[in-house]
Amino acid sequence: MNVDWLLILVNYVLLLNSCFIAVMRGFSHLLRALVLLAILVGLLDAGSSCAQTLRPPQPALRLDIPHSSNPFGPYRASLVPKPNLANSPRIDSLIHDGVLELSLSDAIALALENNLDLAIARYNIPIATADVLRTRAGGTFRGVNTGVVQNTPGGGVGGFGSGSSGAGAGGTSGGAGGAGSGASGLVQSTLGTGTNVSTYDPTITGAFNNEHFTQPLSNTALYGTQTLKSNTTNGNLGYSQAFATGTTFSASFTNSRETSNSPFSILNPTLNSYYRVLFQQQLLAGFGFGPNLRFFRIAKNNQKISDEAFRLQLETTVTQISNMYWDLVAAYEDEQVKSRSLDFAKQALESGQKQLALQAIPAMDVMKDESEVANREQDLTIAKTTLQFQELLIKNALTKNLDDSILEAMPVRPMDRSAMIQNEESGPTEDLIARALRDRIELHESSIDLDSREISRSAARNALLPQVAATAFYGGTGLGGLPNPVSGVASTAPRGFPGAVTNAFNNSAPDYYVGLSVNIPLRNRIAKSDQYRSELEMRQSELRLQQLKKQIRIEVRNAQYALVQSKARVESARKARDLAQKTFDITSKEQELGAGSNYQTLTARRDQAAAESTLVAALTAYQKAKIEVDRAIGSTLDANSISIESAKTGIAPEKNP
Repeated sequence: MNVDWLLILVNYVLLLNSCFIAVMRGFSHLLRALVLLAILVGLLDAGSSCAQTLRPPQPALRLDIPHSSNPFGPYRASLVPKPNLANSPRIDSLIHDGVLELSLSDAIALALENNLDLAIARYNIPIATADVLRTRAGGTFRGVNTGVVQNTPGGGVGGFGSGSSGAGAGGTSGGAGGAGSGASGLVQSTLGTGTNVSTYDPTITGAFNNEHFTQPLSNTALYGTQTLKSNTTNGNLGYSQAFATGTTFSASFTNSRETSNSPFSILNPTLNSYYRVLFQQQLLAGFGFGPNLRFFRIAKNNQKISDEAFRLQLETTVTQISNMYWDLVAAYEDEQVKSRSLDFAKQALESGQKQLALQAIPAMDVMKDESEVANREQDLTIAKTTLQFQELLIKNALTKNLDDSILEAMPVRPMDRSAMIQNEESGPTEDLIARALRDRIELHESSIDLDSREISRSAARNALLPQVAATAFYGGTGLGGLPNPVSGVASTAPRGFPGAVTNAFNNSAPDYYVGLSVNIPLRNRIAKSDQYRSELEMRQSELRLQQLKKQIRIEVRNAQYALVQSKARVESARKARDLAQKTFDITSKEQELGAGSNYQTLTARRDQAAAESTLVAALTAYQKAKIEVDRAIGSTLDANSISIESAKTGIAPEKNP
């Protein structure tokens, strides 16, 4: 409390010093200043236009609020360029002989440049910055959508018992909800509650008017004429501003010139000048920086949450693209397995038909061969269409548009292959859990949200207090004008406006006021309800944070279990594949020696193809399990060497040669 009062006193001294100097200049000086300002603005505007033509080209993506030294800048609209819907040139460099050749790193780089989920989420960062600018001036925060955008089909993101929505930062409509229904699924209805906050941007008001008034009169006793005619000219100027201490300052300077046909008027024209400087300070509710800067502080927290949410979006998208890539690899390898199986079945059928022509085998064996070929053709058709669909999914995820029919139909060849790392060490489980609790973005978001709720809780407590305001103003009045010869009365008033203004400021006719106003709402149920609800939501958020920590622990353990299981499946599938290969080799030799049948060899080859497909699926599950471990411990971006700044600009760095 003492610190706030000291800052308020300092503000008062500075304001009194600056405002008194400004007001003492007089109305005529202010008019001259306005004329000079208009000339200066014109020069600055011309210079700004010239500089704009000479300014070097800006980066491809620039979404921050532009700043200008032009005084007219705040009154002009700042336009955001339309999104660039062209695919990045990187995709053309990866096309060879009509085939899009992709490695996992290439796929991630293309996603950083073209993925629309990331492009949509990228706008939330400048939106949060705009909210900070609004609250810096005393406005309420509008909130930011910070839920994870996942409208790209394919490659589902893992997790354990939770969705992929991120934290909402103040919602989308004055702090009530938002994407993901608020931080970690909580409604934010009381976030930002408290006393009213006035705008901190200074406001200048001015008025100039002239009125001609004619009034028929029923008697001449008051004005000495049957028809009163008057001309009144007013020139007024005002300045007002609020401060984060709960202080309001205003200054007004009013002037008028009135002429009339009344012979009773001693001065004609009559010149009036008046000024007033007013201070008002809230003493209980609305006092100090806490309640008056709450919107700004919450908006800053929302900006932090927006940055964290973009990281979460980036992590989710990279995880999704990685899963899609390994699905593509699995479909590509499975299609090759099915193609080789069909080729062998056709060779067996061709051999059987030759043997049938020599009547070396019965026709039933050839019919079995034909059935096997039909089955293998069916398997290959399914594998090819599955591969084509996976190609379409990944091309859709890595491009801004697929309007190009050539690109849409272009095959994709994955350059990486699934392989299991032997003796891979992931570290003790407790170390991984500690890392997850340190690095998981959801925990960072929830912690920041708790700080915002603490700000709102303090402001809600302050709003319970009665409203007590101390008000003081000081002013002065000046009078001038020419003596009216018709009145026959001598006047000592100055003849011109400079004299009237001087009299207004020389304390010859002072006007001062000191007062205290008190507003005590009986029962105070609205403020009490908001205060208690803010307490409840604070405790609810604390429980949600604890629940999130427990959930992360389970996710890490579950990801580790899945990785161990996938390794076991790979080992089992590899052994089954090797056994099937040996069985096929034996039956082939037996058939060559005449001890085995063609059907037995086909069956062994079919079992070998099935074992190869099982191994492909097991290796894919292993790769996805590794991706899930990285996601669970919050190391996806580090594992893929992804820069947040590059992701924000939408320009992925080039690979080192």
